[in-house]
Amino acid sequence: MKVVAINGSPREGGNTHILVSCVLDELQKEGIETEIIRIGGELVRGCTACNECWKSKNQRCVIDDDIINSCIEKMVLSDGIIIGSPTYFANVTTEIKALIDRAGAVGCANGNMFRRKVGAAVVSSSREGALNVYNAITDFFLIEEMVVPGSCYWNTGIGFDKGEVSEDKDGLHTMQVLGQNMAWLLKKLHK
Repeated sequence: MKVVAINGSPREGGNTHILVSCVLDELQKEGIETEIIRIGGELVRGCTACNECWKSKNQRCVIDDDIINSCIEKMVLSDGIIIGSPTYFANVTTEIKALIDRAGAVGCANGNMFRRKVGAAVVSSSREGALNVYNAITDFFLIEEMVVPGSCYWNTGIGFDKGEVSEDKDGLHTMQVLGQNMAWLLKKLHK
């Protein structure tokens, strides 16, 4: 089994990366292969509603000059998908929004190709607004007919300065439980 994590933070090694890595550590302990891709800071375009994905049905977005198609390919080949984002004005980063819109359209256009994969949102925040980000990512998973595991709290961690989320014991514990629950669910679904 494999889980791909897509990190929407432009801050390399920052708070979102720390939280996502905490989840991935738990998955790896259970023998699940993991990969992390950072799209934060990459130049990506949003969905243009051209509907070419509905015409071509080739599991790709017609916009082919950025990282999004590579992410879609990795999502298709994975059993689980984690999308991590810092909180930007109570929402996801622009890179994650582009991924959600374009991968969502391609997924639906190609027979709901993410159906029954396991998906989890991971959110870092300096203070507030994280639940809006959590909901935006989780709504993507639900619309794509994916299965979403729970944790002991919302999948958020608090930290402003780079690395500060490491001091959020509750947030780190939530990520550990999320990773454990995601591993359990993946194993149940792939018996």
